[in-house]
Amino acid sequence: MIVYRLTCGHDHEFEVWFRDSAACDEQIASRTVTCPFCGSSSVRKSLMAPNVAAKSSDLPPEAARKALLRTALAALRSKVETDCEHVGDRFAEEARRIHYGETAARGIYGDATGEEADALAEEGIEFGRIPWTPRLDS
Repeated sequence: MIVYRLTCGHDHEFEVWFRDSAACDEQIASRTVTCPFCGSSSVRKSLMAPNVAAKSSDLPPEAARKALLRTALAALRSKVETDCEHVGDRFAEEARRIHYGETAARGIYGDATGEEADALAEEGIEFGRIPWTPRLDS
């Protein structure tokens, strides 16, 4: 595992863990890395001081896994917020309208109570729950 400091086209700096240097280069080139602040996929490596570890096991596997998950959730959040419509607490109502063809199909996100989520599932309406991570810039 290796961490790189990246900068997006809007000069936001953030860190991302990668399997290795080649994985970093590949993901930047394919524009699959997005800025957790603005969602931009135009990113580049930033200048950073090397962190030379005594051995590769300095970062516990659990900490590395958590860092990767946080980064992936931040990227997913940016993608959802960029590509989907925020419908707030009308999520269940809007999901039903889309499911039953009463409105145009589109990506939406918002809030639903546990009861609303259970009712959607019982009706066979597909949706997902994503555990949002706190924003790093707040």
